[in-house]
Amino acid sequence: MLYIGVDLGTSAVKLLLMDECGNIKHIVSKEYPVFFPHSGWSEQNPEAWFDKSVEGLKELLDGFDASTVGGISFGGQMHGMVILDSDDRVIRPAILWNDGRSAEESEYLNNEIGKDKLTEYTGNISFAGFTAPKVLWLAKNEPENYAKISKLMLPKDYLAYRLSGVFSTDVSDASGTLYFDVKNRCWSDEMCRIVGIKKEWLPEIFESYEVTGKILPELASELGINANCVIAAGAGDNAAAAVGMGIVGPGECNISLGTSGTVFVSASSFGVDSNNSLHSFAHADGGYHLMGCMLSAASCNKWWMEDILKTSDFASEQKDIKDLGNNRVYFLPYLMGERSPINDPSARAVFFGMSMDTTREQMTQAVFEGVAFALRDSVEAAKALGINIVKSGVCGGGAKSPMWRTILANVLNITLEQTENEEGPAFGGAILAAVACGEYPDVKSACDKLVKSVKKTEPTPELAKLYNDRYSEFSKIYPSLKVVYSDISKNRD
Repeated sequence: MLYIGVDLGTSAVKLLLMDECGNIKHIVSKEYPVFFPHSGWSEQNPEAWFDKSVEGLKELLDGFDASTVGGISFGGQMHGMVILDSDDRVIRPAILWNDGRSAEESEYLNNEIGKDKLTEYTGNISFAGFTAPKVLWLAKNEPENYAKISKLMLPKDYLAYRLSGVFSTDVSDASGTLYFDVKNRCWSDEMCRIVGIKKEWLPEIFESYEVTGKILPELASELGINANCVIAAGAGDNAAAAVGMGIVGPGECNISLGTSGTVFVSASSFGVDSNNSLHSFAHADGGYHLMGCMLSAASCNKWWMEDILKTSDFASEQKDIKDLGNNRVYFLPYLMGERSPINDPSARAVFFGMSMDTTREQMTQAVFEGVAFALRDSVEAAKALGINIVKSGVCGGGAKSPMWRTILANVLNITLEQTENEEGPAFGGAILAAVACGEYPDVKSACDKLVKSVKKTEPTPELAKLYNDRYSEFSKIYPSLKVVYSDISKNRD
């Protein structure tokens, strides 16, 4: 039997074909554009997700017996707002997870409704990237579009809807909306009332590994897939990546160096960070997890290399970087504002500490180190809760760089483990599809069988100490600039 995992990312959709033993048979990636209408805004056309996914599915299955595909499931970019009218037409471009336009609405929710009430209703406070403040922004700024809403959904769920005709979501992705009661795994009546959401706009909720429907007959015919191929609910990208890395069950940790960066800690029971630095979400394995998320991680390196240095040879830019731990140039990686733990959509990226002898290599090194330092911010928040992280999985495009892994392992002073298959959300999606089809009894059993750790990056005492000193200096920069960010943001408005 074959299973398909679909990773609906920000820059591309990645489709993965896996057999029942976890062997990856084929991978296809199809890109689509992101639009930035204003500074700090980020949008995409949902129809492009579907068109590129169908195109990719055809290419993925070319040369394989498509009739043996048992199930399809997903890992998808979280928090995006997709709205359809009564004819199931997309009303406007999706507002994405890294869009900061709803800062005012997020501030209203946190300060006027109150963080205590938000935490009581949902387990989380508001961040500008979450879906709820986007709905408030839409009602205020585009009332004509708000009035047309018939369905309100998340990105991967739009794709699932187009494939199956079933209006559904899963608990992990729904956790990032701020109108989902994470502890009780249901929509929050109180938050729907506060935000102005009608319950009939919202999809049915499933566990990530549950069957939601079957592929539509016309698509099955077009793709050559058996009409009984099931669609499983899938998960938000970080929960799906955690499944793909075997981070299931209590006390496991995964760090993702993708477009965004995350620190993901799994748990068997619901818990809340009292400082609201970390998100409290449902996990794809039926449990829960805490997560810190920074908005720009590997995307910082992509921006620096392609947009500033005008090169696509990423490896060459790293080869002359030798003096790890001694760089006096710092980089704040806040290209799209920041979420965990500072929750400041006004924050922006900064190079600090440059002088006349600063080199290109030092600035490149500072980008890698700045992302690692910002990830440590979330690790420190987890430590403050009594969570002792001594090792972690690591995945995402940035994890392919040995130098970046070395920097991160020493900045965090923990062992990083890579798995045999480094396909993150796509592999996790395929595993969830296999569980949904009954190939494995549960997610933990599937991960125990299919996920294998093959490579470790260990910290060294000397370098870890150097980076601990550098982190202490890095940690002073943002607090010194916070009021400046706020003033500039107000003046810009």
